[in-house]
Amino acid sequence: MIMHPNITINGKTYTAEKASLLKDRFASEYGKDSFMASLGGFLAEWYNDSPLLKVHTSGSTGTPKELWVEKERMMNSARLTVSFLGLKAGDSALLCMPLPYIAGKMVVVRSIIAGLNLIVVTPCGHPLQDITEIPDFAAMIPMQVFNSLQHPEERKKLMQIRHLIIGGGAIDKNMAKELKSFPNAVWSTYGMTETLSHIALRRLNGSDASEWYTPFDNVSLSLSDEGTLIISAPSVNPETLITNDIAEFNDKGQFRILGRKDNTINTGGVKVQIEQVEEKLSHYLPEGSYMITSVPDAKFGEKIVMLISRKMNTDNAINNLPPYWRPKHIILIPVLPLTGTGKPDRAKAKAIAAGMI
Repeated sequence: MIMHPNITINGKTYTAEKASLLKDRFASEYGKDSFMASLGGFLAEWYNDSPLLKVHTSGSTGTPKELWVEKERMMNSARLTVSFLGLKAGDSALLCMPLPYIAGKMVVVRSIIAGLNLIVVTPCGHPLQDITEIPDFAAMIPMQVFNSLQHPEERKKLMQIRHLIIGGGAIDKNMAKELKSFPNAVWSTYGMTETLSHIALRRLNGSDASEWYTPFDNVSLSLSDEGTLIISAPSVNPETLITNDIAEFNDKGQFRILGRKDNTINTGGVKVQIEQVEEKLSHYLPEGSYMITSVPDAKFGEKIVMLISRKMNTDNAINNLPPYWRPKHIILIPVLPLTGTGKPDRAKAKAIAAGMI
């Protein structure tokens, strides 16, 4: 598959030459600080002479970083997704993700590669609210999907998307249960900025629904001595990546993620995985109302702390945790810290807990 000669944005088709000039036009039409202006800026970068393009990591566990990546490898990544999902010229794709990050950029690149009609919505919590055309393909974060499920009209639109991929954060059991009955394909993605979006997918609905991710054909995976996932995906990154994700494999070569190494709390000599505590709490507490973090402690090494964003009775939820998982402190804060891509900001959560205890 070669790069498509045109790009279609909200029903208007532009040649590559004209697309490279959309930065000033969109800034004039929509405002220099608008999302459309940022899209025009990205297209100007994409069609310039440089083989490299700057992206930002999400900063979910630390300070966000800038990376320079090869456009050719971004196109390789786009081809993998387009081929896997069977997208073709004339299909439509929803762009509702911030463009500084790889997820938003890759929606545009897939559209350029495959000749998709790009339906542009300024990133927000309810991207389906005002759309009139149902996209064939959409990439969303869990928060956007959760919000859409709460409103009947948005939920109806969500169900009509032919391929919905969800990335940028964990999908809890309640959301997965709601999505299981959807008539079209819903996927959870695994990937990161360094792999130029996802390198594996797992189906959330239908007869192929699974908790195990299936890697793309050109991806080789293994485990480090610490049990973290090692990725070799030469078409998107020439280096072998040793991740912080603790994983396990099944006998089919598929994998699932148990948590992040840097989200392990060592309390009294017992290692507690933050994601597992939060998953257990999700059976009893509203989604998005809590986060688990830790603070240093002279006796235990670390103490588990729970941040909550609303007043609620947490006794039942906490009593159903194993004793070593139970928070020693519960802190009410106005808003839980999130990164620019909607992931829990673990570094900021730690800082909040440390500042209040």
